[in-house]
Amino acid sequence: MWICMVIFFAFLASYCSIFMIKPVAEKVGLVDTPCNRKRHVGAIPLIGGVSIFFAVLISIIVFLPMERRLVVYLICAAAIVLLGVIDDYRQLGVKVRLCVQSIVALLMMWGSETYIHNLGNVFGFGGIELGYWGIPFTVVAVIAAINAFNMIDGIDGLAGAMSIITFAAILVLMIINGGELSVLPLIIIATIVPYLAFNLGVLGHKNRKIFMGDAGSMFIGLSVIWLLMIATQSSTSNAFSPVTALWIISIPLMDMMAIIIRRIKKRQSPFMADRDHLHHVFMRIGFSSRKALASISFFAIIFAAIGVLGELIGVPEYLMLALFIIVFISYSACIQHAWKVARFLRKYIFKKQVARIRKYE
Repeated sequence: MWICMVIFFAFLASYCSIFMIKPVAEKVGLVDTPCNRKRHVGAIPLIGGVSIFFAVLISIIVFLPMERRLVVYLICAAAIVLLGVIDDYRQLGVKVRLCVQSIVALLMMWGSETYIHNLGNVFGFGGIELGYWGIPFTVVAVIAAINAFNMIDGIDGLAGAMSIITFAAILVLMIINGGELSVLPLIIIATIVPYLAFNLGVLGHKNRKIFMGDAGSMFIGLSVIWLLMIATQSSTSNAFSPVTALWIISIPLMDMMAIIIRRIKKRQSPFMADRDHLHHVFMRIGFSSRKALASISFFAIIFAAIGVLGELIGVPEYLMLALFIIVFISYSACIQHAWKVARFLRKYIFKKQVARIRKYE
């Protein structure tokens, strides 16, 4: 009964926040306008992330004891959301964003008294302890998670769907293996659902579109990496192993890593915006945005399920890492050659289909 109350409260808080924040965003100009990379119609309010954060904040204050870790998490989340709002409004430089994200990572480690110090038995020779090297490693991991979810936010519903799948996998493992703060991923999932309804225009929310914005995607990424640290680096009991975390965030992580590798090969900035992401590949092949969303979500569910099942049945960590590396290499190869497939389909298959349609008109 208490859990149902938490879910309903978080959902309602998010839903109400959207209605309260939307007119303010439209008035001050916190909107996304179309450009060469953005093909939507009209100015769309960038309030999804702000509404999700406010709902999570209120829900935590109402239902959870305000221990030090949660207070620091909320402070760090507020800083990231503020950074995202300013970036949505004024387009900050890469160096500014990375600097703030690094400071937030250090603050989060200090406040939570947790950082990534143990990578687990990923090579089959026993647990790997990073010691103090874990501090810079954690900073890199936090920046990677924040930007992975930021980069995946390219079509309607994708960032929200990836978030729900990730938090659901964390929730399942925390419940089964007794992780701490297992109610938090449930709260975040409940706050994301109203955003998806508006973003996708479903359940009576057509023509009320909003976007998550950098504030939302970065907040999601921060929340994911914080929960993963709590679940894998606990001094008492871990909900799952570090290598399982790779599977839980596999699609955003692999998409970001593949993009960065391709940009470096082209001697371009790793942070330069382009249209080479996974969802762009699907759409250039001929998928609609909804079909691309469904397809990518399907693969994300499969990969997350592999991670969860591997953890539950006790597959050795070094085998899970080896399999993940194989999947990533295969993914990168498929994406690299997907453009050739897309060109072939557009030139021969889709062209013939259009010709047949015109023939019978």
